[in-house]
Amino acid sequence: MEGRKKAFDQLTQRGIEGLVCIGGDGSYMGAHLLNNEHGIACVGIPGTIDNDLYGTDYTIGYDTAINTAIEAIDRIRDTADSHNRVFIIEVMGRDSGFIALDSGIAGGAEGIMIPEDISDTDKLFQHFSNDERRTKSFSIIIVAEGDEEGGAFTHANRLKEKFPDIKLRVTILGHIQRGGNPSARDRILASSLGYHSVRALINGETNAALGIVDNKPFMIPLHEASTRKSSIDGELIKMADVLSR
Repeated sequence: MEGRKKAFDQLTQRGIEGLVCIGGDGSYMGAHLLNNEHGIACVGIPGTIDNDLYGTDYTIGYDTAINTAIEAIDRIRDTADSHNRVFIIEVMGRDSGFIALDSGIAGGAEGIMIPEDISDTDKLFQHFSNDERRTKSFSIIIVAEGDEEGGAFTHANRLKEKFPDIKLRVTILGHIQRGGNPSARDRILASSLGYHSVRALINGETNAALGIVDNKPFMIPLHEASTRKSSIDGELIKMADVLSR
């Protein structure tokens, strides 16, 4: 509360009447409280690589992150193929599997481990228990860092224990997914959200989160956006299972 009071004083001294707050659920909650406590008009726009904010189809940074992951996966695939190895690649996603699922599908992964799918370890074991599948000389497995059964090294140890003959390596992509030049899609999304958020403030909107749903601006209360999560499309999980066979 003391920090928000200081923020309010700084804004007042500079004659700032409204804020566009870019971030995730923490930023949204802070903007919501700033508006409630001090009356500063706030509109939030989604900025997180995890793509798990409620009230928008896509968040700023997500497209760049998955393209970074896919580029790395493509490079690792060359090594996996030439050395006949299984690579378990860990991508970011502490509480959600959006990056893992989309980059896994786009990168042709044979297994995708995400927090939302509680049976993914069983699927992985079934994959390597299938003699026909194991005739392939290499495999790529994608793991979200927040998978409920552990990260890449945990899955690697389990897999190695059950299938000791597998030549296995682990790669953790880490924070390279959070940097770099933004993709064209992210630049357009950020420009659109910035444009519509300023218009919303001019029109008297406040304490609201602005997103893009079905390619159109969409607004919900900041408190709702900060306390709910966007969910993974179950059909994408089914599709990933079929494509990995």
